[in-house]
Amino acid sequence: MQLGLIGLGKMGFNMRERLRKAGHEVVGYDRNPDVTDVASLADLVGALAAPRTVWIMVPAGDPTRQTVEELRELLSEGDLVIDGGNSRFTDDSANSASLAEKGIGYLDCGVSGGVWGLEVGYGLMVGGEHKWVEQAMPIFDALRPEGPREEGFAHAGPVGAGHFSKMVHNGIEYGLMQAYAEGFELLEASELVTDVPATIKAWQRGTVVRSWLLDLLVRALDSDPELDDLRGYVEDSGEGRWTVEEAINHSVPAPVISAALFARFASRQDDSPAMRAVAALRNQFGGHAVHMAGPSSGGGSTH
Repeated sequence: MQLGLIGLGKMGFNMRERLRKAGHEVVGYDRNPDVTDVASLADLVGALAAPRTVWIMVPAGDPTRQTVEELRELLSEGDLVIDGGNSRFTDDSANSASLAEKGIGYLDCGVSGGVWGLEVGYGLMVGGEHKWVEQAMPIFDALRPEGPREEGFAHAGPVGAGHFSKMVHNGIEYGLMQAYAEGFELLEASELVTDVPATIKAWQRGTVVRSWLLDLLVRALDSDPELDDLRGYVEDSGEGRWTVEEAINHSVPAPVISAALFARFASRQDDSPAMRAVAALRNQFGGHAVHMAGPSSGGGSTH
């Protein structure tokens, strides 16, 4: 099957390679001339035979919306656009409606697998009409992990369901990573445990906390046993925030995911205004000692 693939970054590049290994013809476009197959979106569309299928793997938000609008003017009735990026699910209905005016199909596909997907396959969560899913099924089958289709692929529901599912998936990921991280810190703080990497490695087999994320933590500890080479500064790409917002909108308690998101916010603070307020209050009502800020460093002596 032919596929146009827009966006050849870390995931898009590997997806192109996996699809080609499976025997599909992939025409890729990227602004980076070192990796692109064609010079423009128009050239990409021109290289495909109708009905065309074009997969978008560009950053969420305006870049994706602009790409959809450009494709709307280039594609024809019966063609299909798949947004495989991390778009917010609320964008999907607008994209779908815009393309539908010209008879162009639309699917939203949450993709999980990161840089490892080339080797082990990608978990896929798809939203949209059944007929469009069937049209793209050879591509989905090549990208997903080997084995039964239901293990690694789901037609989650109508337009928006794929990205909603991926949003929740990423929210869960926040919570899992935070739990492993807190366990690592507690082991490091203990005087009883003398080999933290070996202890965590032992959890990989036969325990209820074994997982691929745990395997990746072990991999990181193998190269940096105390993780001293890293700063404890963690960004978020949006999905955790959206998950918490939807939990609020649906009155679903999500304390673990919420706490993991807020922990990432805390990781970016060199000094916490909130904790300065707590220190001031403790000093005011109990006369407890405080650490006074120095002239430039944010630290100081204890009084």
